[in-house]
Amino acid sequence: MSTPSFAPPAGNRLRTTVLSERPQERLERLGAGVLSDTELLAMLLRSGTRGHDVLTLASRLIAEAGSLSGLIAWKETDFKKLKGIGRVKALQLITVMEIARRILGQKGATEPVIQDAAMAADYMRPLLHGLAVEKFWVLCLNRKNRLIKCVEVTSGTATNSLAHPREVFREAIRESATAVICAHNHPSGDPAPSAADLKITRQLREAGQTVDIVLLDHVILGHPAADPLGRGYYSFRETGVL
Repeated sequence: MSTPSFAPPAGNRLRTTVLSERPQERLERLGAGVLSDTELLAMLLRSGTRGHDVLTLASRLIAEAGSLSGLIAWKETDFKKLKGIGRVKALQLITVMEIARRILGQKGATEPVIQDAAMAADYMRPLLHGLAVEKFWVLCLNRKNRLIKCVEVTSGTATNSLAHPREVFREAIRESATAVICAHNHPSGDPAPSAADLKITRQLREAGQTVDIVLLDHVILGHPAADPLGRGYYSFRETGVL
């Protein structure tokens, strides 16, 4: 009689991961901030099913949705389409996504008022830490210039960042904003604008006029040490382009 094998199924990512590097152990040792999107989702799922370990299941969910945030729009039937997601897991997931949706939707008087480039730069500074690529954000504001929501529109490569006015103002319209401040970073630290930066600013100004949403400013974020003026940001409003 042959001896039964207790080796983990082929492709079982969780069982082939060193114990100290599994999501729960990393969470306890290092905190939630170090976990990847896949690991965080795996912690919510808690377990997989026969032939579908929890890490692989979490990875497939994110791949199908396009991103972790893409799961917010999923319904119970969407989750259950994936083998390994039953009724209970689907209900758990839509509950978590509803909580996330409500948190994102809570916009009260605690959000800051942002009226100029310096205030925008101060607000955005924590988001710049460690960024090696250009990102483009739109700060959606109400009539009193209070922030409704800061939305990352695009994330580029180390040398290129693209944002189309359609994407920028789609977010502003979705949030019922009456004004926006656009911002993007220069990983080099030098906030001096490029020809492409000037071009997109003019396009944004024209698009804002078309949809009746004021473009208060477009701010390029850098580092004070790399800025000849020592401010660490560049304002198209202050230089008269807007």
